[in-house]
Amino acid sequence: MDPLEFYIQMNKFDQNNGLILTAKEPGDIQYEMKITEKHLSSPNTCHGGAISGMMDSVIGTTALSMAFTEGNLVSTVEFKINYFKPVFEGETLIGTGKIEFKGKSLMVTSGKIVKKDSQDLVAMAQGTFNIYPMEKRDFFNEIKSH
Repeated sequence: MDPLEFYIQMNKFDQNNGLILTAKEPGDIQYEMKITEKHLSSPNTCHGGAISGMMDSVIGTTALSMAFTEGNLVSTVEFKINYFKPVFEGETLIGTGKIEFKGKSLMVTSGKIVKKDSQDLVAMAQGTFNIYPMEKRDFFNEIKSH
């Protein structure tokens, strides 16, 4: 089974939060999430943690999709986010990521989240990820068994 397809199937965080992943090619992904009542922190307003969680998926999956091409996984070393606009119930967000740097053991990705209808910038982020062989985690054995 393709590692990214397996990741999509087993990722409960994305499923529980309504995150829909589109993988165009390694290092080029897009997430979509509609803000529902479960994402709110006050009447009609999205909690920053919901946006942060989406962004973690954006920049992490960008790195992971590239790492998979070399039989590797990634883990987060650092993650920084800036928020620019509030988000309200019923709005749909689009998140995209890109690889800024890829070395032998570290990768840096950036991401942005915009409102789907207006293209207003909601948040930007940067993350650093440790690259390590897939064999070091149970993920490798799970893929082989499917």
